[in-house]
Amino acid sequence: MHHRRSITTALLAMAMLAVTSCSGSSGSSGSASSSSSSSSTSAASGGAIVNVWVGPPADTTKLPIGTSKVSLTEPSVGGLHACDAGNARGGGAFAAGPWLDEAADTWDLSKKISVQGQVSWPMASYSEVVEGSVRRISSNSLPVGQVTGTFPIAASDPASSYDRNPNRIAANDVTLSLPASPGVAASPTCLGKGRIGILKNGVSLFAPLDERNRDAVAYETQDSCDGHPQQTSVYHYHDIPSCIRDAATGPSTVVGFANDGFPIVVERDAAGNLPTDADLDACHGHTSSIELDGEIVEMYHYSATYEFPYFIGCFAGTPVS
Repeated sequence: MHHRRSITTALLAMAMLAVTSCSGSSGSSGSASSSSSSSSTSAASGGAIVNVWVGPPADTTKLPIGTSKVSLTEPSVGGLHACDAGNARGGGAFAAGPWLDEAADTWDLSKKISVQGQVSWPMASYSEVVEGSVRRISSNSLPVGQVTGTFPIAASDPASSYDRNPNRIAANDVTLSLPASPGVAASPTCLGKGRIGILKNGVSLFAPLDERNRDAVAYETQDSCDGHPQQTSVYHYHDIPSCIRDAATGPSTVVGFANDGFPIVVERDAAGNLPTDADLDACHGHTSSIELDGEIVEMYHYSATYEFPYFIGCFAGTPVS
């Protein structure tokens, strides 16, 4: 008989706020590291968890634009291994917003505007069940518990001065069968343009690239929860959105899964700071103890940062097709 665990809607909020422990590892160009280092520590005594990052928190007023860190050949710490060169005539933002300083190759998160609107999606759905060695996830791609902006972007919306996203949001069924206990592969896998993971609110994660292989988080305008639709109406995120990231205030919170089965985690030190690229390896992850499906396990996972590539730089495991 298969062991079966399910996360219901009632338990979803609890899962999102689950506290887990974390110890970091810094990586180098090449495959993901599965060992931990002294860059972060966890103290399990009395249930306390303490994360210690190797450097100061990221300056969110001067975040590096990640476009120059995209590689078609190999992963690197703070970079992204892309599967293709992008389309030079692809869609996305047509003008650089005032939050971008292209001369300095930085952008200011505090100055970035959002697409207007507060649209609710009461029909949104997400389910997650672990059966034996498989984690089965289904969703209709609409955000559970969050609102979206109004799309297509209205001509009267200030965001249209930089990005005229003409796409609409619609339900799109997603069914994923991921390994419940994934392993680090012998070599990392590049990231494509479509869905590379899913969050526990049911929304798909795309790589942080626009169609031209630019830093999508820096250039494109998204809504107040950092999402927007693409040509086939799939609403998606290019990073761990602020509405989920800011709600995850504990030392470690599993917020979703990449297509190789590894968890995606929001981790904080005692002061509430996220790690930086220096704490993570070439795929933007590390190994530590986390709380997963109600159990404490030691495993590799990806970690959210303010810096590019934001949550993943390559697949450390073997992604499902």
